[in-house]
Amino acid sequence: MTDVRITGASKALPEYARSTAEILPFVPLWLEGESDRLIRKAVKIFEGAGVDHRYGIMDAGVVFTPLSFEDRNRIYAREVRKLGEEVLSKALQKAAWEAQSIDYLITVSCTGIMIPSLDAYLVNALSLRGDVCRLPVTEMGCAAGISGLIYAYNFLKANPGKRAAVIAVESPAATFQHSDHSMANIISAAIFGDGASCVLMTSEPESTGPRILGEGMYHFPNTTHLMGFDLTNSGLKMILDPAVPSTIADHFNPMLAPFLKDHGKQLSDLNHLIFHPGGRKIVQTVSELFKDQQANLDDTREVLRCYGNMSSATVLYVLECFLERNIEAGELGLMLSFGPGFTAQRILLEF
Repeated sequence: MTDVRITGASKALPEYARSTAEILPFVPLWLEGESDRLIRKAVKIFEGAGVDHRYGIMDAGVVFTPLSFEDRNRIYAREVRKLGEEVLSKALQKAAWEAQSIDYLITVSCTGIMIPSLDAYLVNALSLRGDVCRLPVTEMGCAAGISGLIYAYNFLKANPGKRAAVIAVESPAATFQHSDHSMANIISAAIFGDGASCVLMTSEPESTGPRILGEGMYHFPNTTHLMGFDLTNSGLKMILDPAVPSTIADHFNPMLAPFLKDHGKQLSDLNHLIFHPGGRKIVQTVSELFKDQQANLDDTREVLRCYGNMSSATVLYVLECFLERNIEAGELGLMLSFGPGFTAQRILLEF
């Protein structure tokens, strides 16, 4: 049987950084003309989002400017190429891998539109092999960081002795809708940040790193309305239904119990929870669902606090925290994220 292992993870951050305290003065200016009540509520949402700091491909003053879809997407396309090249180079150097040794290149992003996709530019920028297998993963939102790992796992499991790189680069700032004063857009602006991550994986014999025991996707029935983007003339308009946390809670057992049972495990066997910080309420919901387990969400909360929700890249930041820790051999970790569809993506790891 072919083992697939995660070799390492690296991050890259955009050049602009702001604390939430520095962003707050922009909120009343953005919402000028709205009621005082709405403005006060928006400020409280920013203050209570659990995000102290975030990075962006644009400075806050530019984000809160009514740019066109074309202008925002042009910035997105330019900056994600820089971040993708930086984070892949950093990961390769950290693992002492040559760029030409990559067999599968998977890029993940949902916050802008690029054709050719990011992976094509990375092939040229880092002189990857001409026969490298490319897969761009789009339109899967926050769940797609784990989705990319799942696709890489299946490639590698079927092909022993190979290497894969999964690169997630996201800029929710590029999707900000200046004219949209809806609660969904306010909450989105309060929790999201920009960032990039690269995870290296291999099916080479005698490789090190946590071993993937299994993976799976769970699709919540009749929930496509809960989360996503509407493509409008002004860009990607956020869809975020307040029923997301309760939907997760309602499906908790069918989402996890059969998956763990298939691998001879149960919730009480989990030592670590590598969870995507979708937002404070979602984190709190999942924390309550796992309250009887030894696994905790400390790293999830810390990533949210330091970087915000960077869509697909965020759970990979959480994964990096665990990879940098000395974890006892044999301990189990569950990677879990949610995204449009509505869907849950799961990976079971053995350290």
